Amino acid sequence: MAKLLPVLLLAVFLTFVIASFSSKTLRNAAPGAKTDSVPAVEIKQYWMVFLKKGPNHGQDTAAEAIIQKKHLRNINRLASEGKMVLAGPFGGDGDLRGIFIMDCEDSLEVVELVKSDTAIATGRLDFEIEPWWTAKNCLFQ
Repeated sequence: MAKLLPVLLLAVFLTFVIASFSSKTLRNAAPGAKTDSVPAVEIKQYWMVFLKKGPNHGQDTAAEAIIQKKHLRNINRLASEGKMVLAGPFGGDGDLRGIFIMDCEDSLEVVELVKSDTAIATGRLDFEIEPWWTAKNCLFQ
């Protein structure tokens, strides 16, 4: 009897395993049965541009004000063209200064648009680009 106990336990275990798999198969195969699949999510790619202190960030106050004014004008232009979704500075005085989220076809277009910014062109800011994806209704309709 002691030798039969492990065999019996194994048989009971296998019966439960087989029954659980076959019931799932039958349940999913039944007409009108709901599936456990996740609904498809529409994804859109954007581009994150991290603005950093550039090699030339020590301008005098007057030059800094002019660069900043042109920088903000460029942000407004890109936003009105639908190319910039979001822009803003980071707090603190670290190397990371701000962020843009761009809606462009590819990274080459992003580079071209970001380089049109006076703060980048003068070396006050530098940048790094990363692709970024989000689901529909998060940023886009």
